[in-house]
Amino acid sequence: MLGPVILAASRSDRMRKLVSAAPVTKPVVNRFIPGETVDQVVPIVEETVGKGLELTLDVVGEDITTPEQAAHARDAYLALIERLKDLGHGTKAEMSVKLSMFGQSLEGGHELALANVRPVVEAAAAIGTTVTLDAEDHTTLDSMFAIHDELRKDFPQTGCVIQAYLFRTEADARRLAAAGSRVRIVKGAYKEPAEVAYQDKREIDKAYVRVLRILMEGEGYPMIGSHDPRLIAIGQELARRAGRKLDEYEFQMLYGIRSEEHLRLAAEGHRMRVYTAYGTDWYGYFMRRLAEKPANLLFFVRSMITKN
Repeated sequence: MLGPVILAASRSDRMRKLVSAAPVTKPVVNRFIPGETVDQVVPIVEETVGKGLELTLDVVGEDITTPEQAAHARDAYLALIERLKDLGHGTKAEMSVKLSMFGQSLEGGHELALANVRPVVEAAAAIGTTVTLDAEDHTTLDSMFAIHDELRKDFPQTGCVIQAYLFRTEADARRLAAAGSRVRIVKGAYKEPAEVAYQDKREIDKAYVRVLRILMEGEGYPMIGSHDPRLIAIGQELARRAGRKLDEYEFQMLYGIRSEEHLRLAAEGHRMRVYTAYGTDWYGYFMRRLAEKPANLLFFVRSMITKN
């Protein structure tokens, strides 16, 4: 029951100031967010690839209130791509974007977000990598999928994310499980009403398996976003039953969570991609990581007690 409370806190300016001011916050945040600038994250990219892992990079920050801020977010990704070009890792280092950062919620936001994200996708393709559109709350998804469809006309490798806890997701998965598609399946990390989403963890897990089976039996490229050992094992079994080779799907986990599992899966020959966020506007991202898993919150609280 803590998840909804933490998600509410993620939108509170008062809680933002309180958490940001806590002496222990920065060391704990560093567990999940390894830097604030491109220069700080480049060594993480090199280290991660050197371990046989892959990455998807997210420049955090979603509270966009002006077109100028949306353009700034676009430029931050373009700067990242310029640095990735120098590293030459290809699709071992791709990007994830939230369309809210590109102005989706502003007036005329659908067109604005498409106009801002397109040059990022173009620049990524030019250096041999790609972009995945992250899913946000259910009110944004029709716009996200429409933008995804539009981008794939010129850049078919553009990926998207679907969330198992939403009732609509099985239908979305069937539509997306086509040749050439790249789809990440996650449980979901936004507070959604009972009218549109499962609320019980067991129901969410069952929905996750149903959706993952659709993706594995389809013709696209599934990306399994989970830290749950049971779901990881089920994903491996579904891939085996579908006759998929190890390079025909991948696992994705967050930076700083179950790092040994990252290495174990890679050692077994799986493609293992680490979702790595960086940037100065880390608060909303950090609070959602706490909401997703009680152990993350306990880690944070214990750290506060120890430091104080």
